[in-house]
Amino acid sequence: MGQCGITSSKTVLVFLNLIFWAAAGILCYIGAYVFITYDDYDHFFEDVYTLIPAVVIIAVGTLLFIIGLIGCCATIRESSCGLATFAAILLLVFVTECVVVVLGYIYRAKVEDEVNHSIQKVYNEYNGTNTDAPSRAIDYVQRQLHCCGIHNYSDWKNTRWFNESKNNSVPVSCCQPSISNCTGTLTRPADLYQEGCEALVVKKLKEIMMYVIWAALTFASIQMLGMLCACVVLCRRSHDPAYELLVTTNSYA
Repeated sequence: MGQCGITSSKTVLVFLNLIFWAAAGILCYIGAYVFITYDDYDHFFEDVYTLIPAVVIIAVGTLLFIIGLIGCCATIRESSCGLATFAAILLLVFVTECVVVVLGYIYRAKVEDEVNHSIQKVYNEYNGTNTDAPSRAIDYVQRQLHCCGIHNYSDWKNTRWFNESKNNSVPVSCCQPSISNCTGTLTRPADLYQEGCEALVVKKLKEIMMYVIWAALTFASIQMLGMLCACVVLCRRSHDPAYELLVTTNSYA
């Protein structure tokens, strides 16, 4: 009966190690996605510490690949030292992912204040040229999120670019794609996106942070199962003479 339990635990461990390798790729992808998206929205979000959860996620993903390798070798070779190391590293990663979840919630709560603080400044720096980083950022966000202005298109009237251009229009990135020959003129407001960008940028950044949080929670649960299985194999191996005899016999065979 004990031997069946050990075999079952070992089978689960091998399966979990394969999951760890897949998880390593997924976590690195999520971390990279957060970095890329942050680069698109970084002008609206000045706190670079918000990237800490993404950095940790990528580090955990890299470590998971190593963990999977250690776990497979330890399980196949029946190594008590290897299994103990495997369980200890899993515990470390589990704690790290719990920290990621906490940091994710902290920074998710700060997103709205950060965007509110910086978005007006970014719009005031707009000059309508592709060589200007704030201008590219605003045009990108307005096209991607289908929005115009901070709260709506009328916010453009308070910007330096609008007052200097004196053509009573907003950037063409405010134009709805279904409208042909749209020039951004305020005499045809129906051609423009009606929703402001501030709320949509906040929503987008919060969604990204939630991806990090859910990824950390999901893989932390899997790692908990891995630690339990490793501990079961270690405990039964140390208390089951029949299992020790079987391992010894197999070693000499």
